[in-house]
Amino acid sequence: MTTQKQALGRWGEETAAHYLQEHGYAILARNLRTPHGEIDILTKKEGALVFVEVKVRSTNAFGFPEEAVTPRKQAHMLMAAEHYFEQHPDSPETWQFDIIAITRKAGAPPEIEHFENIIG
Repeated sequence: MTTQKQALGRWGEETAAHYLQEHGYAILARNLRTPHGEIDILTKKEGALVFVEVKVRSTNAFGFPEEAVTPRKQAHMLMAAEHYFEQHPDSPETWQFDIIAITRKAGAPPEIEHFENIIG
């Protein structure tokens, strides 16, 4: 990953965390590493755990950010969550996966879309 891409990813995760806090989510952890991949942001709202995947693009030329969460990525997200629950058996029984999709265009405020409960 290039430095510019890493910086965009860090900015996106920071922007997403701020957005979530503004909308009543408590940030529990960021960048949780598991053998199955990373959980970008772990939050809690109204007693439920929310595993958040953050996707950022500076252009939609190659598709919208949320389109990068493929079925394969969703499978990895599920395995990462299962690993988390194995390590934290006292976790709430209610949980879901969300996507925060951010498009950052020069000279404009970021466009943020929040997709809730993406894996049913």
